[in-house]
Amino acid sequence: MSAPELLLSNQLCFLVHRLDRAIAARYRGALGELGLTYSQYLAMLALWERGEASIGELCAMLDLDTGTVSPLAKRLEEAGLVERRRSEADERSVSVRLTPAGRSLEGKARSVPGALAACLVEGPEDYAAVRAMLSALLRRLEREGPD
Repeated sequence: MSAPELLLSNQLCFLVHRLDRAIAARYRGALGELGLTYSQYLAMLALWERGEASIGELCAMLDLDTGTVSPLAKRLEEAGLVERRRSEADERSVSVRLTPAGRSLEGKARSVPGALAACLVEGPEDYAAVRAMLSALLRRLEREGPD
């Protein structure tokens, strides 16, 4: 091949794709013990942080659409981890709040971030540096917008 810029091994996007798949595989094992998928884990992280949020707020926090978050909240409710309630002021708005079972799962999940970070970084300084770099890349991409 005469164009090294087209080699698969030279593509940043392919490295990010492989990294995403490898991280997801690590999470599957850790989250399987909690009975959560990765998407459910992200929603639970948002709810552990806030206690309660509307579907719209969860969409914004998770950068997902309502077509993804609504069924996700429904599955979490079926698992007994959250309860969904329609707003009395606006029937179109649904709030999601943790149940006692959802709150207690937080304690069991505390080891997940450290276990995953240990696979990726050497320590707190390395973690902070990688997080800062990824955040900067994301800000740059969001600022540039899609082409």
